[in-house]
Amino acid sequence: MKGKNVFLTVKDHSVSGEEFQLVFNEEGDLLKTTPRPSLEKLPEYYKSEHYISHTDGKRNLVEIIYQIVKSFALKRKLKLINSLKQNRGSLLDVGCGTGDFLKIAQQDGWQVTGIEPNDKARLIANTKTKSNVFDSEELFNLNPSSFDVISLWHVFEHLPKLEEHLSRFNKLLKPNGTLIIAVPNYKSYDARHYKNFWAAYDVPRHLWHFSKRAIARMLKTENMEVTRIDPMIFDSYYVSLLSEKFKSGTMNPIKAFWVGWRSNTKAKRTGEYSSLIYIMKRTKT
Repeated sequence: MKGKNVFLTVKDHSVSGEEFQLVFNEEGDLLKTTPRPSLEKLPEYYKSEHYISHTDGKRNLVEIIYQIVKSFALKRKLKLINSLKQNRGSLLDVGCGTGDFLKIAQQDGWQVTGIEPNDKARLIANTKTKSNVFDSEELFNLNPSSFDVISLWHVFEHLPKLEEHLSRFNKLLKPNGTLIIAVPNYKSYDARHYKNFWAAYDVPRHLWHFSKRAIARMLKTENMEVTRIDPMIFDSYYVSLLSEKFKSGTMNPIKAFWVGWRSNTKAKRTGEYSSLIYIMKRTKT
């Protein structure tokens, strides 16, 4: 591909079987999925009964492990947002899936709002949150300066218009509000180990692939900064399990656990965990 700095060629293992290229943007330290499906075609790549964040299913080993990991992750997410605002407050969760995070936050005293584009997942989420979840268009109808916390848990990489959405999140935050973005880290050990079989590339649903420097550079345009970075410890194990399946066609929990453990062990020194949580605020002037 002349004129393009191709980092990897990756197959869509989950839905279409098509191949996409990850093009490296050196200035932004960012990978971009190419070609990007049109906005009209993109929803087709989510149409699978196995797309895991749109279901509460426990039909197979992957789904069972996903639900177990999710239960641990939910407690950590709640602990995180509670550490940010002692008296609770207003929470917006973008791409909330089936609404489990919003449910436990609401039960803990938070005023919750969710955005979820998938009709089926949104319907499930509304049964858990007293109908506080809306489609994507509602994001641009919400009142500015309305939220103490806005969270995106493995959602930011799905957004076609990053700059537009980041600007919108900034406007929706209260003056001292906090933006939380959790994304896969293509500089982790498990990403380097599995290469084009790394499940967290998840092309073409993941349109972008971030490093710590990429996130920091994007925030500067909105006068925001990263105040803290937390690891998502369990992601390396779950992603490695899926990656082993993509690579060999069969589950290999022992090998996946070994790779996941090595990834977390190496990340204790480098900070490059499989997925990272960025806690962000406006730059003080």
